[in-house]
Amino acid sequence: MEKRYKGFSTKALHAGWDHDPTTGAFGLPIYLTAGYKFDSVEDAMSLFELKKEGFTYSRIGNPTVNAFESVISELEGGVAAVATSSGQAAFNQLLVLLCKKGDHVVVGRKVYGGTLTLLLNTMSRFGVEVSVVDTDDPNEVEEAVRASTRCIITESVGNPGLNVAPFEELAAIARDKDVLLVVDNTFMSPALCQPIKWGANVVVHSATKYLSGFGNIIGGVVIDGGNVDWRASNKWPEFTEPDAAYHGVVFAEHFGNQALAAKLRACTMRDLGGCMSPFEAYLLWMSMGTLSLRMKRHSENALAVAQFLQTRKEVAWVSYPGLEDHPHHARAKKYFQGGFGGMVAFCLKGGIEAGKKFLNHLSLFSIVANLGDARSMAIHPASTTHSQLSREELQKAGIEEGLVRLSIGLEDVEDILEDLDNALNSI
Repeated sequence: MEKRYKGFSTKALHAGWDHDPTTGAFGLPIYLTAGYKFDSVEDAMSLFELKKEGFTYSRIGNPTVNAFESVISELEGGVAAVATSSGQAAFNQLLVLLCKKGDHVVVGRKVYGGTLTLLLNTMSRFGVEVSVVDTDDPNEVEEAVRASTRCIITESVGNPGLNVAPFEELAAIARDKDVLLVVDNTFMSPALCQPIKWGANVVVHSATKYLSGFGNIIGGVVIDGGNVDWRASNKWPEFTEPDAAYHGVVFAEHFGNQALAAKLRACTMRDLGGCMSPFEAYLLWMSMGTLSLRMKRHSENALAVAQFLQTRKEVAWVSYPGLEDHPHHARAKKYFQGGFGGMVAFCLKGGIEAGKKFLNHLSLFSIVANLGDARSMAIHPASTTHSQLSREELQKAGIEEGLVRLSIGLEDVEDILEDLDNALNSI
């Protein structure tokens, strides 16, 4: 009988894997295999026709990867998850599953630049229409939704402006319009925020970031909230009508509330590839056990950094959801538990030149185009992570030339503050 636990840390340590029933091995094995031996032709047929659960080929499913998928689904409050080779692959596969030529997507203008360019530069080439709006404004979102809209995409905390999404309002719009609410929860992780609890239908992560915590893997994951009634309308034939590729299987009937994850794995992953490797899944599964501890320390250090930056004359403004003067502080207190995350954004008065000098005088902090590492990192978004955007798009996203994004690590806070102090004094 499967054990059910209440505590987040207990789930993180025990979900997804217990032991190997054959050998008794307590550690999770890394199943480095492409294929799997079938008991018979009939056994193989049952697996390939989705009549039986099991593994056929590691592009579609692998026991080590499954252990990570199980634990992240449990922690996010979902019903199933599909791990991918990167966060970009996660969004790409989800959009390919949900959208076809002529369909429409509503996306927040303050999301990660790579998500915007995927939609505007790539998905648009295949006939998917995109409306970029301010998802902090539910009225603007509702006005943008059309009959052909398939999903609304936002982030729990925006990158890099650190705005906090109005989950409940967006979820109400999604339900009313029969579209999906997709939330990128990379910045917060389920240790601090669980968007499905507040009405999200799908959660996406770049597992490279806080889920890993050590900057040593590339990965992504899509979590199915299991809270969509696919049969409520005729809008989702891919889930409610027979699939010819699987001898007429109707995913909504056969897989119930796990239909989205099952279709994503059986069809999109099968056709596009982009699967997670067993070794990376192994590292991620181990990292889950320390996720709540790490996120608490990230949050404590980040709050101290934000408060310190507020005292500096070189700084024009500081954005951190844990600060009382943050415009979405009340919202963050409602939706987040255990902390406000490890990301801090601030703007230097001297613009881009001050930003360059500041970054070049950091010692403890590293200039790295990543975040969520145990080590502290800094980046200048306008010239790096969001450089694909035009000046107008940068302005709409709230990215000023002097904006610096800090990913606060797990070091002793005294060392972090000393490094920032030295860099600010160089300006």
